[in-house]
Amino acid sequence: MRVVGIDPGLRLTGYACLDDLGTTPGGEKARIVEAGVFRLGGGDAEDAMSISARLDELDRDFRSLLDRTKPDAVAVESIFSHYAHPATAIVMGHGRGVVLLAIKQAGLTLVEFKPNLVKKGMTGQGLAKKDQMQRAVQSLFGLAEPPSPPDVADAIAIAWCGLRRLELGAVAHKLLPRS
Repeated sequence: MRVVGIDPGLRLTGYACLDDLGTTPGGEKARIVEAGVFRLGGGDAEDAMSISARLDELDRDFRSLLDRTKPDAVAVESIFSHYAHPATAIVMGHGRGVVLLAIKQAGLTLVEFKPNLVKKGMTGQGLAKKDQMQRAVQSLFGLAEPPSPPDVADAIAIAWCGLRRLELGAVAHKLLPRS
């Protein structure tokens, strides 16, 4: 199974594509196929701050990623709203909307996670800091360095959580009695 993980943003959107390897002799369960960030708003000065231009760029970059990696599912982080910055959640919702629409139009399975659930799944702590997430991803995947910027580590963690949830769902489906 192949899952793309997305950490949505309107300046940087982290992405990662993971392949589920099952259990191998080396003990690996997943392999990073591709990971990085979409840097949005880097065009001309007039469009650099335009939300619509960033959304258009995100749409093109994300659809290109889907075409290139051909995932079975996409895992996306849900919106987190901090009481001191409510406008951030609204702006983030625009980016998530672009991603969710592309997933639906591509006919892919969508898995959504709250940020604290991803952090808890990766580090054991729902309030883990960015550097803790980076080190946890580095350790899990045996990387020479922590993924940078932190959006990449978050996207890898989101994809990993998506693989685990889909894997557990497949196991549960096999165990359920058939009628």
